[in-house]
Amino acid sequence: MKVGFFQFDIVFGDVSHNLEKVAETLMAYDFDLLVLPELFTTGYLFSSRQEVFAHAERIPDGDTTRTLMNMAEHKQAYLVGGIAEVDDEGVYNTAVVIGPGGYIGKHRKRHLTKLERPLFDRGEDLDVFDLDGVTIGVLLCFDTWFPEACRMLTLKGAQIICSPANFGGPQSLDIGKARAIENKVYTITANRIGTEERHGVTAPFRGESQVIRYDGEILSRADENESVSVVEIDPEPARRKANLLGADLLEELACYEMYANKEE
Repeated sequence: MKVGFFQFDIVFGDVSHNLEKVAETLMAYDFDLLVLPELFTTGYLFSSRQEVFAHAERIPDGDTTRTLMNMAEHKQAYLVGGIAEVDDEGVYNTAVVIGPGGYIGKHRKRHLTKLERPLFDRGEDLDVFDLDGVTIGVLLCFDTWFPEACRMLTLKGAQIICSPANFGGPQSLDIGKARAIENKVYTITANRIGTEERHGVTAPFRGESQVIRYDGEILSRADENESVSVVEIDPEPARRKANLLGADLLEELACYEMYANKEE
């Protein structure tokens, strides 16, 4: 299975430009699963909740999801990427999962940062998605800092954890390796690059997107520049891990279901 990431410098608020950038760049690559950064169409430093609403889209009827669906059909591949989502209940920092047959599902960010809490509503679910026999889970950026979230996806059968991200901190990209080793899963982190400066806040993004094997080996890591990387993996060893995860998986899963339903 060919998996990878695309990291690039996102232009704040210019959804059409950012989408066109992704579409044009990925046409030159062959992949089965590719992960894009968090909020890859809008940028990150929203000034208000009203500004988020102005840029957010419905799923799966918005322009971004439809564009990704067309790309996935053309490439006969799967895409995971982060966007701002709006529905009748609120607005969310969301990652969509798209395949050759269209829209598959979404993950709404559960663990919001201090900057995000006034802007987005909190997601609740932690689900896995079947990609033609390979099971993935999705965690957005700060979600990966919480081992319970990745563990729950692993117990539900995830072989690959896909993480759209906007990381800037010095420890951020060590987390993917820790989660891979703890759970015997592959992790794919698609970080962004560049710097945003808005309303008195400066946010640098470090890039260094990576694909990490289930034993912690780094299969691919970018630098701070725009980069597409695709590597070949065998997801099967990450499926054969039940005997490494404790004697009573159902009991452990029940504990993590309690975690998922607990308000923070």
